[in-house]
Amino acid sequence: MTEASLVDWLFVSAVSGLGPLRIGQLLEHMDVSELRQRLEHEPKSLPIALADPQIAVAWRKVDAALAWQQQASHHYLVCRDTQFYPPLLQQIPDPPPVLFLKGCPEALLRPAVAMVGSRAASHGGLSLAFQLAADLDSVGLVVVSGMAAGIDGAAHKGALSRSGQTVAVLGTGVEQIYPKRHRQLYEDIQQYGAVISEFWPSVTAFAGNFPKRNRIISGLALGTLVVEARRRSGSLISARTAMEQGREVFAVPGSVLGGDHQGCHDLIKNGAKLVEALADIVEELSPLLQCHLQALPSYVPLQTEHNSQLPFKTLLASVGYETTPLDVVVEQSGITLDLVLEQLLELELQGWVAAVPGGYVRLKRN
Repeated sequence: MTEASLVDWLFVSAVSGLGPLRIGQLLEHMDVSELRQRLEHEPKSLPIALADPQIAVAWRKVDAALAWQQQASHHYLVCRDTQFYPPLLQQIPDPPPVLFLKGCPEALLRPAVAMVGSRAASHGGLSLAFQLAADLDSVGLVVVSGMAAGIDGAAHKGALSRSGQTVAVLGTGVEQIYPKRHRQLYEDIQQYGAVISEFWPSVTAFAGNFPKRNRIISGLALGTLVVEARRRSGSLISARTAMEQGREVFAVPGSVLGGDHQGCHDLIKNGAKLVEALADIVEELSPLLQCHLQALPSYVPLQTEHNSQLPFKTLLASVGYETTPLDVVVEQSGITLDLVLEQLLELELQGWVAAVPGGYVRLKRN
């Protein structure tokens, strides 16, 4: 891509009142260079109602973007006609004309699965998101999420525990860390993956921008996995946009008590693929990977331990995937309290269970 073409894309993106959908419609009739020239010199010749394109303001934004790119070697401007623009994102109705990227642009070209869910996720939901993300990474699938609190953060951390190639799509500019507690996560993602946004780097958090970025999360991926979501969860926006984009939708089921999984259950009722383990996702996506991305990296099914090899089988069977009170564990296992506490500690150290307020939860299946 030439410097002139980059400037064209930036200018078109910077014009006030001209969104990605309208830009895409105009580009069906002209190339980006012609669109830039007509916006700058003949805006009334375009078949759109553009009250005031604010040319001077647009040029200042272009200069700011170019200056930002020059600030660091890991700053990239990814336009729709560059080699790093994701092919799957090109296919959605309103692809962003420009992506601001910090990190490794190559991460945008690998096959990906989006993972979203509750910001106030349960301990079990966070653990499952972490493990599924690590498993997806192990078979060559990039994990895409929004770097929000809860499931998003756990998904990025799971991918970082393996190869580290994960993509965070921000609802702010790429120089804004939101939430602030994810500062280290934000830095870690840039080492092997990418932090991206369609918004100018200095754009701060604004509620209306977060739903907009969800189309990019789902648009980058072959499918979107919802790990834990209530019926009114914002993460369901990503699932809906995935459906509208013709992508696969996956959902993890959970307890019918408390409502934490109602959104996932609704998705499954409406045709989403029920997911219990990595194999459920790989099975569904393999044909798509073969058709659109040539091949899936060699997949070795996860090895599960035989029941006879499980540590403390009787006790483990007494701990559920929802919070199980200690007295219930003692009653169901038939083991003395002292021995229960000793074995639970060992199971915690091995990663089978976790102590949570009100009791224990089981983290792994047998």
